[in-house]
Amino acid sequence: MATKLWEKNFEVNAEIERFTVGKDRELDLYLARYDVLGSMAHITMLESIGLLKKSELAALLAELKQIYATCERGEFEIEDGVEDVHSQVELMLTRKLGDIGKKIHSGRSRNDQVLVDLKLFTRHELQDIVQYVKVLFDELIAKSNQYKDVLMPGYTHLQIAMPSSFGLWFGAYAEGLADDMLYLLAAYQLTNRNPLGSAAGYGSSFPLNRTMTTKLLGFESMAYNVVYAQMGRGKMERNVAYSLASVAGTIAKLAYDACLFNSQNFGFIKLPKECTTGSSIMPHKKNPDVFELIRAKSNKIQSLPQQVMLIMNNLPTGYFRDLQIIKEVFLPVFAELKDCLQMTAYIINKMEVNDHILDNAMYDPIFSVEEVNNLAVQGIPFRDAYKQVGMEIENGTFIPNKEIHHTHEGSIGNLYNEEIEKMMKKTLDQFHFEQVEQAEQALLK
Repeated sequence: MATKLWEKNFEVNAEIERFTVGKDRELDLYLARYDVLGSMAHITMLESIGLLKKSELAALLAELKQIYATCERGEFEIEDGVEDVHSQVELMLTRKLGDIGKKIHSGRSRNDQVLVDLKLFTRHELQDIVQYVKVLFDELIAKSNQYKDVLMPGYTHLQIAMPSSFGLWFGAYAEGLADDMLYLLAAYQLTNRNPLGSAAGYGSSFPLNRTMTTKLLGFESMAYNVVYAQMGRGKMERNVAYSLASVAGTIAKLAYDACLFNSQNFGFIKLPKECTTGSSIMPHKKNPDVFELIRAKSNKIQSLPQQVMLIMNNLPTGYFRDLQIIKEVFLPVFAELKDCLQMTAYIINKMEVNDHILDNAMYDPIFSVEEVNNLAVQGIPFRDAYKQVGMEIENGTFIPNKEIHHTHEGSIGNLYNEEIEKMMKKTLDQFHFEQVEQAEQALLK
């Protein structure tokens, strides 16, 4: 049985241990490679301030690189009786290197260790999310441009309202993702600050060089105040959760539209056959199950900020075990959102649209505003024109003019997709992922 980092001269009740460890062994596998990276930066700094010999640092770094490679291969395991990833890494080092392995925790607490692990993990996952969002954005822009001249009815109150277009429909979701990217950028910038060296939240009597570990790990800056660094746990997850929820909200609405527009009553779009499922008793069915699941999963993700907030919002300053529970809802969410984004982009790419929707006379009334505006241009007061066209509709004498000539910015005839793409690029250019990648590669050389 492995001893615990904090164990003294008594054993903890087995049921208490089971309850307090919870799902940590399982969840800490998400953090293993980042725990190794954090340890590599920390011990490099320890050697610079005289707490490790050069030979000890070299031995530790070599072994940590081996452990990192094990993580990359998906072979890292937390053994029975080992409390968490931090304990497992230290145990593996001491088995190979003896007492040298016990020196890596100097000037560090598991509090700032898990904080830096979470920051590094979240930073990496946000980079993935950004890339998945960009792929979906590009698909939406491409479809918007492809179908910019295909009209469809627009709705208010689920009543036919005014002419819209597939260019507008696809483009609207693209711009929605461009706005969501601003939330992701803010979340990334808040995440990309180094808590290492805050120890248990009150610093250390060792002369730690926090600027050095900040640069080694590629952080934009450090979380300066050591108390605030610890207060950032929970706050980071909540703020990141809001950014993920914003993306999820966009694709949930898109999924709802797609399910609605794919139904026979609408018939606006056609989903690829391989993305639908059938019925056990109705041979004609082609169900939009993928979009229904995307909608459900995305709606679940939108509850994440509230879950995190309710766990952490009544805690005073300092570390509390409550924060462990946040990992259960936070760590798995990235994979779920990436899955939804990938599926959405795949279906959008293969989606077909009905380019003769407005041939059906039931949609004729949506051109009423066009006629009112035409009369107003001819000098008839708007209210009189409105009444005239309204009476024609009531009397069944309205004849629509389906020639649409909208020219203002963001309208049917002037989508402004290039400006939307510029918005997205401007935000993407502020992430500076290359700084992180260079720092991590330098550590692993």
